[in-house]
Amino acid sequence: MKKIIGSFLLFVGRWKCVYPQEYKVDKCVMLAAPHTTNWDLIYAIAVYWKEGLEPKFIIKNNYTKGVHGFFFKWLGGIGIDRSKHNNTVDFSVNLFKKNKKLILMLSAEGTRKWVKKWRSGFYYIAKNANVPIGLGFLDYTKRVAGVGDLIYLTGDFEKDMLEFQDFYKDIDGKFPENYNKKIFIKKVE
Repeated sequence: MKKIIGSFLLFVGRWKCVYPQEYKVDKCVMLAAPHTTNWDLIYAIAVYWKEGLEPKFIIKNNYTKGVHGFFFKWLGGIGIDRSKHNNTVDFSVNLFKKNKKLILMLSAEGTRKWVKKWRSGFYYIAKNANVPIGLGFLDYTKRVAGVGDLIYLTGDFEKDMLEFQDFYKDIDGKFPENYNKKIFIKKVE
């Protein structure tokens, strides 16, 4: 059923889906970028559903409770109680330990607004869980959505971040003014 829904959403939105077989792995942190609108979540999930995959994403715990909680859980939402100052990296690494299969979709920007640089939690989740990072994208200019690469971390944070930045430099979000294509600031020694 979700495969049909995913295909339908992409068709209605006029999106072309690109998700090469070699990037389909049992476990990975999946970047979702650029993230400039709430619609990004719907179209990103549609890509995975079309491909027969069930991605998960972390959201505030209150979204997974009550009447609307069923909907967010059905989409793949995993609630985290932010009032207790939980360590999201540790929480996510434990999710990888508990699950044989897990595609954990994360927005490295942490918001739909323009940011000076990406947050680094996604990197440390992948590193500590020993999983690759998928480069998920939605290019609103070209109407192409999917996964463009699968990166196995080198352990050199700066080198890896520059590789991510290079991949996303030509991809446009729905609101390009809300996406900083210079996602990493190299340390000056």
